Amino acid sequence: MSTAPKTVQSKETPALSEKGLKAGSVGLIGAVVIGVSCIAPAYTLTAALGPTVSEVGVHLPAIFLVGFIPMLLVALGYRELNNAMPDAGTSFTWATRAFGPWIGWMGGWGLIAATIIVLSNLAAVAVDFFYLMLAQIFSNPELADLSKILPLNIATTLVFIAVACWISYRGMETTKGVQYVLVAFQLLVLGWFAVSAFVHVANGTAFDATAISPDWFNPFAVDSFSSFAAGVSLSIFIYWGWDVTLTMNEETKNPEKTPGRAATITVLVIVIIYMTVALATLSFAGVGETGLGAGNPENQSSIFAVLAGPVMGPFAILMSLAILSSSAASLQSTFVSPARTMLAMGHYRAISPKFGKISPTYKSPSFATIAAAIAAAAFYVITRTVSENALWDTITALGMMICFYYGITALACVWFFRAEAFRGARAFFFKFLAPLVGGVILLVMFVKTAMDSMDPEYGSGSSVGGVGLVFVLGMGVILLGVVVMLVMYRLRPEFFKGKVL
Repeated sequence: MSTAPKTVQSKETPALSEKGLKAGSVGLIGAVVIGVSCIAPAYTLTAALGPTVSEVGVHLPAIFLVGFIPMLLVALGYRELNNAMPDAGTSFTWATRAFGPWIGWMGGWGLIAATIIVLSNLAAVAVDFFYLMLAQIFSNPELADLSKILPLNIATTLVFIAVACWISYRGMETTKGVQYVLVAFQLLVLGWFAVSAFVHVANGTAFDATAISPDWFNPFAVDSFSSFAAGVSLSIFIYWGWDVTLTMNEETKNPEKTPGRAATITVLVIVIIYMTVALATLSFAGVGETGLGAGNPENQSSIFAVLAGPVMGPFAILMSLAILSSSAASLQSTFVSPARTMLAMGHYRAISPKFGKISPTYKSPSFATIAAAIAAAAFYVITRTVSENALWDTITALGMMICFYYGITALACVWFFRAEAFRGARAFFFKFLAPLVGGVILLVMFVKTAMDSMDPEYGSGSSVGGVGLVFVLGMGVILLGVVVMLVMYRLRPEFFKGKVL
């Protein structure tokens, strides 16, 4: 009897396979909510606003817009691929169909590696703000320092990962229900913060009231290309995560249309949120390097922890709760992508078939979800124990992996549709021009970031043999993928010979 996966037909491309996920469990609004959750705007903004201001100053809005452009262009390419091939494997499946099993496997590895790394970081941030929230509730600043006790920090982080894994294991309906509450709350608090900041500016009570200028939106006014590139790299990171809407495509209503629409809407919603909060922050605090200034190095690790009190007064605790809920929500929703990518890779026999197992009760990727949790937990324990710099430098290196697999997927769209790209204006723009420009921008950013990160001063300033730790970690993760791929080639030759997908 044949062991080949059961195949289904899409409109344009046959031979994709059902995996047993619960079809029709997520609609358009649910997909957008999960997409916004995965990006985690409250957590991302508090971590990224300061470093981006340090690179580009008042041109923060311009850089956010520049980073938005390749994300939107790539999202349009993803939408076309999903319309033709709705498959939970997304980057892995599509790149395999376009370029063959080797590049496809590395595209899947890039997504899995990036999400596993960010899962551990999200858990760490959730733990930090959990103890900060306790300190604020009980008016005891010493409680916030509990997160600095390594054994307690690791134990609490593992609990957060385990809870998020459990919710994700229970399937998309449980995931969706949790996300509606957490996403609505963080967006409400971010809106509150922005309105309060603008009110302070209008009333003359802002720290460093700065009038919004058209120059803020001019990317060509940034001092140097290196600063511009560093700023764009950071802005690409803050948009990352919208592609989770595509990995749910086998579980959405109208799988050929809903995921692509959700991806586009998610990116548009996020850029509006980011621009509003960025303008409010700059208007209230300015970009000075002292006091509450957004350019103050002491404020850069968490800009909202510093500004929430002066802007929101006694309601500042809501911002701590928002960032906690943002990181916790993203921790849970981010499990969706690596679990479903590993599910697809196991299903198509690119890795062990165990990863292709589905929970009979919840119709979710059972083995792959637990494997993602174990990998994220192990990564956090190892890097946090070895060096806190190693953990944060790996997050900096994340930008390289994001550009890597997004770039591959965008160009896969161009190549896959090459025969029909010139059949009309719509096909030319959506299947050729948009993904081509977006993919090239991201791959150029990948090369530029890799070159810059070889400098020992890049990131935390740590180095290995005179080479920057960010470069060593980023390229090390990609090379590890090559090694694992070669092992899989020996163990699973049928996939690499094109007999499965």
